[in-house]
Amino acid sequence: MALTPRMREKIAEAYGTPTYVYDLDRIRERYQYFKDAFPWPHLKVYYAMKANYNPDVLRLLQSLGACIDAVSPGDLYLAAACGFDISRIIYTANNMKDAEVDEVMKTGVLMNIGSLSRLEKYAVQYPGTRLCLRFNPDVVDGEHEKIKTGGDLTKFGILLEDVDRALWIVRKYRLKIIGLHEHTGSGLVKPDSIMNSMKNIMSVAAKHNFPDLEFLDFGGGFKVPYGPDEPEMDYKLMGQDIIALFSDFCDLYGKKLGLCFEPGKFLTAQAGCLLVEVNTIKQNCKKTICGTDSGFPQLIRPMFYNAYHHIENISNPKGEKMEYDICGNICETGDLFAENRLISEIREKDLLSVNDAGAYCYAMGGVYNLRPMPAEVVIENGRARLSRKRQTPQALIRSILEEGPDACAGPPVFSNETCSQTLAKI
Repeated sequence: MALTPRMREKIAEAYGTPTYVYDLDRIRERYQYFKDAFPWPHLKVYYAMKANYNPDVLRLLQSLGACIDAVSPGDLYLAAACGFDISRIIYTANNMKDAEVDEVMKTGVLMNIGSLSRLEKYAVQYPGTRLCLRFNPDVVDGEHEKIKTGGDLTKFGILLEDVDRALWIVRKYRLKIIGLHEHTGSGLVKPDSIMNSMKNIMSVAAKHNFPDLEFLDFGGGFKVPYGPDEPEMDYKLMGQDIIALFSDFCDLYGKKLGLCFEPGKFLTAQAGCLLVEVNTIKQNCKKTICGTDSGFPQLIRPMFYNAYHHIENISNPKGEKMEYDICGNICETGDLFAENRLISEIREKDLLSVNDAGAYCYAMGGVYNLRPMPAEVVIENGRARLSRKRQTPQALIRSILEEGPDACAGPPVFSNETCSQTLAKI
């Protein structure tokens, strides 16, 4: 990443560790690259904010003209608070309760529905409204089994074989279908997956009558090269084929439709890192285990997806390469950022940078073992600033004990009076 080791050292000195750092200039570059790769006059880039919901990141993308792919009421409200107009948000949640649908519909956001069950309930409650339909593209791809969203074994999207049933509901309740949507998976590894998914959804649009159709949304999944031997995908080259395919389709369809994509990690992953400090070095037989002041709840991808993140020893970048396990401070054997990894010689108190951590890292974090989440720092035009402060253990416990009026009505040994006294001390 663009941040030099010295810049990261200064950030760690100023804000402590563990700390996430996001390079806003890098995100700006990635966004412009993406726009240039798909030169369509009606292109909309819906940022998948589940990848990274940092407010400074959101405000930057809002200023660049991005739209938002929201998957929860929280996404929706935060996007609005960061300046996104409701017209620039599409709502694609899974397995929604009726109350959630009603809550979201009050905002006026465009709903994207991907199941027959929800479609029928929605149609009864909101007949005649504008809507986007999510279809399963019947293409399976993704860099890990847990993030392949296409194919008939996943929960996502209306199956292509159920298109007729979906359209029967649409016509019965006079719904106005303004968009068709699909998403194949995250980190697509097969070069033809995007094209095949597009063709399948375009065939739905071509075969059936959608008089109100305004756009086709082909989701995200744009690959980021995490590993040292992974090539960078040339999306500008691929974009030529995609634009040609879509342009030909629009000519046959008789209408210049909007072209939408939903990149998340592509825009932010390579712009982020997690800074951690080595506090323990243990020699276990032939293994050298380095313990750090962070853990998998703060960056779960290696444990969850067996994901690779490049790790630098920025305190000793020119040291002799040695083999290490880099582990966290959580009471789990699987709490590892890397295993059998060659890294410049590590000493206690050295600062490590876990790179490509700008997507699905802080956003997937939690407070397991009651360890608060790290601080977040952004850097723009070479200047760093605190974006979100580190929560203290005391503040974390205070938030737990103050969650509701009955929060202190626990076992007799912890009476309301005792609870109040404890809170007063925190």
